[in-house]
Amino acid sequence: MVVSSDDDKKRRNLKVIQFDKDKNSLVETVQPKETFDDVGGLEDVKKRIRMDFIMPIQSPEFFQAFGKKSGGSLLLYGPPGCGKTFLAKAIAGEINASFIHLELQAILSMYVGQSEHNLHDVFEKAREQKPCVLFIDELDALGGNRHRMSQHHDRMIVNQLLLELDGLQSFNDQVYIIGATNTPWYLDPALRRPGRFNSLLFIPPPSQEERELILTLKTKDKPQEKLDLSKVAKVTSHFSGADLTQVVDDAVSKAIERSLEQGSLQPMSHADVLKAARNRNPTTLEWFSTAKNYATFSDTNKDYQHVLDYMKAHGIR
Repeated sequence: MVVSSDDDKKRRNLKVIQFDKDKNSLVETVQPKETFDDVGGLEDVKKRIRMDFIMPIQSPEFFQAFGKKSGGSLLLYGPPGCGKTFLAKAIAGEINASFIHLELQAILSMYVGQSEHNLHDVFEKAREQKPCVLFIDELDALGGNRHRMSQHHDRMIVNQLLLELDGLQSFNDQVYIIGATNTPWYLDPALRRPGRFNSLLFIPPPSQEERELILTLKTKDKPQEKLDLSKVAKVTSHFSGADLTQVVDDAVSKAIERSLEQGSLQPMSHADVLKAARNRNPTTLEWFSTAKNYATFSDTNKDYQHVLDYMKAHGIR
């Protein structure tokens, strides 16, 4: 029996568990209610997704005439906390498909060959539930560059993923495989070849209108004075959805602190939210700094040109 080293486990920061095939407890199939109507903005992204994923189901005769089957794969990338998981669920809702959310800890095993077997079982479950969207979160953790891996065990998982995507034993018609990553440049090059994750879509931080909507949803039903969330949205440029959630949490904490001091419930004020926003910096800027280096110096195929265009349009240096 071969097990991963303690250092390797710490590097992943993941709990190693064994997949229970009989119980299927680690891979849950759901039927999302979200659709594109629930996704604010991202019109270009939704248009591309409709062409690649939705129209082959709604108008199959045109695609079949050109020998194009329904199904395929899509890679969503961008700063963390910008709604890639929500968008994947909305895709499943649009095509009335089942949805399976695969995370790496759901398939890892300490036993040789078991992780690859677990991964195969997940793909098989997706094929049984088709039409099905199989969403692989943090794809770089599962499909990292094999040349940079020191463990043979890790390389074998990548090999199995490639086999499931396009191997002879794969029957992925009406199985929509969507990956999400914050660092697409760390993926194994074989995953980016045509027929695999060759459709790359940039998911940017929310726009000002989207930020106001997120703030409205996050402050809903909380004790509050009149909030001017449009003003807060203006001062939170480049904030991700996760950043905005933290802003509201900070404002709530301030209101609770004030309530405890005064001995009565004190509502969250506009000043609380505005101060919380001004006390935080967007976490996306660090991501853009890293992405810019790859897009500028290592992007031979111009895969990340959308990142540079976005940065230029929004004054990010």
